[in-house]
Amino acid sequence: MNNKNPYGSITAENFQLGDIVEWSVWDGSEERYLPHYGIITDIKNKLMSNRLVSICTAVPLDNACKEVELFSLSLKIVSKAGEQKDEISS
Repeated sequence: MNNKNPYGSITAENFQLGDIVEWSVWDGSEERYLPHYGIITDIKNKLMSNRLVSICTAVPLDNACKEVELFSLSLKIVSKAGEQKDEISS
């Protein structure tokens, strides 16, 4: 039997706990995709439809009372954990 990497695991390797990520959700009333942002709290592989897939759990920045599970392939990094931006002096 071939050992395959979990679906999306190569993308998940770029994530770490604390990263701020973006994902899109379709809004039927506005008929467009709306961006959502959150902080990664867990990265795991989960069996779905008889295949291992890479799942990231994130706490949305607009609703810190719930966690959402998202496919790692649907996420885009906004800011890496521990990364500091250079301040612009005025």
